[in-house]
Amino acid sequence: MTNAKTINKAKFSIGDLVRHRVFPFRGVIFDVDPEFANSEEWYESIPDEIRPRRDQPFYHLFAENDETEYIAYVSEQNLLSDENREPVRHPQVGEVFERTEDGNYRTRERLVH
Repeated sequence: MTNAKTINKAKFSIGDLVRHRVFPFRGVIFDVDPEFANSEEWYESIPDEIRPRRDQPFYHLFAENDETEYIAYVSEQNLLSDENREPVRHPQVGEVFERTEDGNYRTRERLVH
């Protein structure tokens, strides 16, 4: 048996529509870290009782709530697939993604033949 680190398989992919399990926001994934890769200050700012494990995928989202659009960094345990097929209004979504007919997103570079 080796001591090799286990590689976490991400449940979600770039372009997936997701929503937060607890907080009222949704977004499109634009990057995935196989495990926590943000600052220690950011991690410690999360209250202990809701602080996620570090050893899971974390997702970068073009996120939105009822008031604003922003970039979010969210652990896999706190994300669910978003069944709402409405477009995400974050201004950077259109720079990176194109919407498909079924309401999903794919990166623009995949569209080049």
